[in-house]
Amino acid sequence: MPTVRPWRLVPFAAALAALALVVAAFSTQPLVAGRAGGAATAAADLETVDPAAVGLSAERLERLDAGLQAMVDDGRLAGTVALLARHGKIAFVDVAGVQDIESGRPMARDSIFRIFSMTKPITGVAMMMLYEEGKWRLNDPVSRYIPELAGLQVYAGENDDSSLKLVDADHEMTMRELMTHTAGLGYVLNPRHPVNRLFMEKRVLNPLEPLSAMIDKLAAVPLLAQPGTRWIYSAAVDVQGYLVEKLSGQPFAEFLDERIFEPLGMVDTGFYVPPSEVHRVALRHTAGEDGDLVLDSRGDPFTSPPAGPSGGGGLYGTADDYIRFTQMLLNGGELDGSRLLSPRTVEMMHTNHMSAEATAHMRPGMGFGMDFMIYDDPAAAGEPHAPGAYYWLGIDGTWFWIDPALDLAFVGMIQHRGEAQGRVHGLSRNWVYQAIVD
Repeated sequence: MPTVRPWRLVPFAAALAALALVVAAFSTQPLVAGRAGGAATAAADLETVDPAAVGLSAERLERLDAGLQAMVDDGRLAGTVALLARHGKIAFVDVAGVQDIESGRPMARDSIFRIFSMTKPITGVAMMMLYEEGKWRLNDPVSRYIPELAGLQVYAGENDDSSLKLVDADHEMTMRELMTHTAGLGYVLNPRHPVNRLFMEKRVLNPLEPLSAMIDKLAAVPLLAQPGTRWIYSAAVDVQGYLVEKLSGQPFAEFLDERIFEPLGMVDTGFYVPPSEVHRVALRHTAGEDGDLVLDSRGDPFTSPPAGPSGGGGLYGTADDYIRFTQMLLNGGELDGSRLLSPRTVEMMHTNHMSAEATAHMRPGMGFGMDFMIYDDPAAAGEPHAPGAYYWLGIDGTWFWIDPALDLAFVGMIQHRGEAQGRVHGLSRNWVYQAIVD
């Protein structure tokens, strides 16, 4: 499928007509997972402009266009969707390849992706909205709001009988530590660690059970490290999803719908995909034993609301929805007249909140804020960002970054696990920054 370049724009009237047909076709049901019968139309898309209007070189953006297309043509990726916004306007749109190699269904700008951990920043925004309402403070113990997590012990090795050696925590994990992955909680990504094995054996994260069941199981799993001492990617944001429910008195998915997705016009984002929209879902691929691209998982989506929506990785969405979320953050918490957060709160989210001890264990130049990784010193990290840029990604390859100093946001969508994922993430940064000329 040819790439869609920003200088080959669909006429605005035609785009509106097409949108009207889509809305009419699905007016009897929500387009998005989790919608409670709300409007199915989005707010107006971000304006699309010629790259030169926002200080980008159209000629140099051809490298980004050609690079993404080449990874599809060479069989390293099945398909991609990428959007680049600067000064609040879309300056680059790329759609290439297919949603899955078996059906050959073309990738589309509105293809739906499982965004996995790109759910985490959205959960973080929900938490900070409640922070602004005075529902919690950074140095509060988590056990003040979740008593079940009081008195958790810490892994300190194994006894002679292979049982876990446990010691008392030197302090109760705090809300700040929960927001920065320094609380010491386990997760599902490193089964070699005995705490993570226990975490997985107990099925702490189970979307078929309510979030309260996750908390009950988590209370029986020790911490991997003393709170505040190490950055350990964890179930902390799933716990935040439970906290959103408890602090707001509202189901987590409903809170996201009413307080974030509807105000921002994110009409295709939610915890399930209605059956009528499953044909839009891109599936995950990887490189097979012979190096050729293979369908790694059919990735059948939830087609009804899960009992336990994952704040750490449960959302589906589109590139256009997520670029609206990033633009809200770039705007200091507001988009199209809907203010979710104050500018100062957004600034807090992309400020390093980790202790010096925890930061020392990270990649040089990096820090961590409230559910965002931060480039404190991009040169030390070996990246072209301006200082203060922040980002996150999903395990199936979706990725984004926000660069406040350059007023820029990028969102990329793929569904791929393997070497090509990291390669396209890194190269996209090279190709974007070399196109900034003003």
